[in-house]
Amino acid sequence: MDDPYSPPAPPPAVLAEGLTRHGALGPVFGPVDLRIPFGGLAVIQGFAGSGRTSLLLTLGGRMKPSGGRLTVLGRTRPAAIRAVSAIAGFAGIDTISESVTVRDLITEQIRWDATWYRLIRRAGRRELEQVCAPVFGDRPLPRLTDYVSDLDELDAMLLRIAVADTQVPPVLLIDDLEQVRDETERAVLVDRLAALGARQTVIASAVNPLPPGSPAHEFHPLADTAAAGNGSIPGSEE
Repeated sequence: MDDPYSPPAPPPAVLAEGLTRHGALGPVFGPVDLRIPFGGLAVIQGFAGSGRTSLLLTLGGRMKPSGGRLTVLGRTRPAAIRAVSAIAGFAGIDTISESVTVRDLITEQIRWDATWYRLIRRAGRRELEQVCAPVFGDRPLPRLTDYVSDLDELDAMLLRIAVADTQVPPVLLIDDLEQVRDETERAVLVDRLAALGARQTVIASAVNPLPPGSPAHEFHPLADTAAAGNGSIPGSEE
């Protein structure tokens, strides 16, 4: 029996009930039920055909569900959900050109975030630290003069996350942890995402379950309900 004197449990950050998405070729995912609390790192795991990428885009307000109910921080409309979420690691959506420098990438993002009348100079060391340090943690930051093509998979992924997360929205969604193929470096990525969970709700997708002892506090396997590629996003590996 619940203690009548204890405060009620807070509502979840993300609540999905019977959530579905259908494409031209049939079902993409669902029905999916999710209850993800505020903060920390939650991982949605699914193999090809599970629709994990489309599910994350739906949770971030970038795709409209075909059925069911979705509430993110009390919001139900996709446009309102987009306003409180950021996405990173989605092929064909936030892919970074390998021919740009770290300086130019950070400068462009700061200008994008700024009000139209502000004059934003080229990013320097201070801006690099402001954007990247919260995501990279103790890991050395990339150099401003580095091209994206100079970065290894982990640093390139961390940079994508840092640029997407400059305004620290309440919800951050990261697709496909296996983009960092080395297991040791992938573990570093997971640790960094868990650290970001101290300031926002982080939801990531993965093909394989995380190893025992992972800092993810929520794990949601998806059923393989759709044929690979049905209704998927171009370039995704759903």
